[in-house]
Amino acid sequence: MTTTTSTSTGTPIDAGAVAASRRRRSIRYRVITLALAVGVLTAFTVSLMLGQTFYTPIEVARVILGDTVPGASFTVGELRLPRAVLGVMAGFSLGMAGVTFQTMLRNPLASPDIIGISWGASAAGVFAIVILGVSQVQVSAIAICAALATAMLIYVLAYKDGVLGTRLILIGIGIAAMLESVVAYVIVQASQWDLQAAMRWLTGSLNGAVWEQVLPTAIATVLLAPLLLSRSRDLQMLQMGDDAAAALGVRVETSRLVVILIAVTLIAFATAAAGPIAFVAFLSGPIAARIIGPYGSLLLPSALVGALLVLCADLVGQYGFGTRYPVGVITGAVGAPYLIYLLVRVHRSGGSL
Repeated sequence: MTTTTSTSTGTPIDAGAVAASRRRRSIRYRVITLALAVGVLTAFTVSLMLGQTFYTPIEVARVILGDTVPGASFTVGELRLPRAVLGVMAGFSLGMAGVTFQTMLRNPLASPDIIGISWGASAAGVFAIVILGVSQVQVSAIAICAALATAMLIYVLAYKDGVLGTRLILIGIGIAAMLESVVAYVIVQASQWDLQAAMRWLTGSLNGAVWEQVLPTAIATVLLAPLLLSRSRDLQMLQMGDDAAAALGVRVETSRLVVILIAVTLIAFATAAAGPIAFVAFLSGPIAARIIGPYGSLLLPSALVGALLVLCADLVGQYGFGTRYPVGVITGAVGAPYLIYLLVRVHRSGGSL
């Protein structure tokens, strides 16, 4: 028996059809999310197999399970595996954090690398490398603290009876410009050795990844990603505007601050470990939205898209050209044209930031 109701205008609604439509959307969401997860797993496996020496999937699996495989145990276990894990964790964190800002502020330009948060970590990291001359662990700690401080500064400066998305974006772009000038000044003062280390870190690279560098990022991602996923409903409510979210029972400023803090911490750990990998946070959300559609939370799909982007870009950078490029060069080459396209589209539609 089919149940029908009617809207305020008297138009009948088939409840069975509505339920069937929701089931189809739910199935589509799960299938696409699963497909993205399979894509990440495939790219991860390929990154462990390829190199100067090719190892079969069976040999890779044996190494991961702890067996001793001559040659592969060192090459895969100590060189390729940390690199691939860092790529997954950094991409996952950047993708999830990026779509968090874009959703909360209702603007595709509200990405951490556009509004200055990544530049906070970059400026601090370069300063630590060139001026302070500290170890990699200390560079990472300083970069994490600087990213959090930059985010809080932007939030405080943008706060006026609430946080308006446009105001936060413009203030963030201004902060990013100032931090870029700090980076440029520090680079000018650097010695040749420090300059190479700083530029390698600034570009965004998985080269030389070691477990001491990977584990903090992995732990932060495993702990913080579920917390952010648990806030997905609040995030979707905030997307409708502060008044609507408050009417639906969301504590707007508290929820916004918690979500920002979690997202920024994810960005900070990813950037501290791999450097500011360009445009991953910016691209992951729009790509996920295009393939998922307007229904359901984009947090997990965007995180998987981010991981897939980083892994694929790293493979292209290593094996797609005559020379090897850091992953940030490849993602920057993909992301910059999209940013230009987005700005042109907004201008032609008469919209604003």
